[in-house]
Parts: sequence; structure tokens; C-alpha cells
Amino acid sequence: MAAITAALIKQVREDTGAGMLDVKKALTEAEGDVARAKEIIRAKGIAAAGKREGRKAQEGTIASKVVEGAEGETGYAVELNSETDFVAKTPKFVEFADEVLGYAVAAEVNNAEELEAAKAGDSTVKVAIEEAAALFGEHVKVGQFAKISGEHVEIYAHKKSAEMPPSIVAMIATDKAGAAVAHEAALQISAMGAKWLTREDVPADVVESERRVATEKSQAEGKPEKIIPKIVEGRLNAFFKEVVLLEQPFVKDPSKTVGKLFEEVGGKATAFARIEVGKGEEE
Repeated sequence: MAAITAALIKQVREDTGAGMLDVKKALTEAEGDVARAKEIIRAKGIAAAGKREGRKAQEGTIASKVVEGAEGETGYAVELNSETDFVAKTPKFVEFADEVLGYAVAAEVNNAEELEAAKAGDSTVKVAIEEAAALFGEHVKVGQFAKISGEHVEIYAHKKSAEMPPSIVAMIATDKAGAAVAHEAALQISAMGAKWLTREDVPADVVESERRVATEKSQAEGKPEKIIPKIVEGRLNAFFKEVVLLEQPFVKDPSKTVGKLFEEVGGKATAFARIEVGKGEEE
């Protein structure tokens, strides 16, 4: 029996497009015979990795964790996608998502690209995901990635149904005093989907676009020219209340804002992130 070397595996993978795990199994069954391994792969109808990658993976789960450090806490959230919710809810898929999260934490990565290049055993996370795709028989990929740090980091993981793994993860970083209401704020982020922490964080081009739309809408409605600026400001404020976390009405008591919630405990929020399965960039 010929030794199953990395070179042999690479050769068969390049010739067939099959995943690493499938190639290893085929070579083992073929006792190292490359030609026979290719036949086994064809006979079993194993989908090429390239073909799997052409299929959309918009289901999945989100693994998250808070890590304590010398200067505070850091929250990590990693979306791992599959093609179907059937695979997403299996214990093995959820366990694999936790493994990928562990690699992210160990390497202290800052984005999805760094995560794929991070070490996973004797290889990389990218290769581990390719092997997982072969195991699950579906296209598997790293989706959205989030990382925030602060004195305190709170995570809320939301499940859309009891049998499914988390599909929304909200994280918020606060100072020590703000930790008292961090959980409530995380629930707010999960439910209301704020995009920015303060209105100063909203990009200038976004504000300008909203201003143009509000102006044109007011003109189209036939509003008197002299009051249009005031109407536009009102509509801009309504926009900020929708997308800015600290200006959103608090869901449990709409008479006050989330910003007021923090003021009441003498604390502040410093950063937040929200990930929802399937809501990242289209493939």
C-alpha cells in the first residue's frame, strides 16, 4: 500500500475538485492508488468542492463568546453558514461552529478573512471548513464576523425556535456602571436592529442622502418652501430614532430612549454589534 502523502491528496483534489476528507477516504479505500481513488470518487458521486461553493449558504448559526483580558472584556461572534436549516440545527454543525469560534478567539482575529487564515490544528480554518463541507454534504462558509471590546461586554443570543441554534446575536460594550442595563440594551439591539450607536457615527453620505430624500419628498407634497427646512429636520430626527441605538425608544418603556436608560444608571455604551443569519453580503 502506497503512503497517503500530502502530495497525493493534493493531486487528487486538484484533479477531482473533491473535498479533502472525501479524498483521504478514497485514497485509503484505494490503498494509495490515485487512479482507483478517482474512480471511487466518481462512483460515489461525490460533489466537487467547487460545485458546493456555487450553491448559496444562507442558513446556519452564530457562535459567540466573551473573553476576559487585562484591559476589560472582548466579545466575539462568528456566523457559520450552511445551505439548509436541517444541517444548521444538527449537534455536529453547532459543535463545529463553536470550534471555529475557538480558533477566532485563540488567534485574536479581527475579521472573517483573518479567521479563515487562522491556525486550526495542523492546517487552517479555511481547510477545516472545506473538510466540514465534505462531511455535511453542503456548502459551508464563514459569514459575518463581529468583535467588540470594553470594560464590560454583554451578549444576547436569540433563537427563532426552540429546536434551532441562535440566529441573531447582539453584543454591547459598556463601562462598569452601564453593565447594569447592558442585558436590556442587548435585547433592544436584537429586536430593533439599530445600525449606529450615536448620530455622530452615521456616515455623512448617509445623512446627506436622507436629507435629499426628505427635501424632495416635502417638495413633492407641495409644502411651503419656507417651512421645508424645518420639516426636513423633523424627518431626519425620525430617521435617527430608527437607526441610532441611543436615540431609539426603549422597547420596554417607549417613554424613554435607550440613551436615557444608560443615563439613569450613570453609565454609557461604547460599542455594539448585531449579526443575523443570512443577512450578510450576498454570495
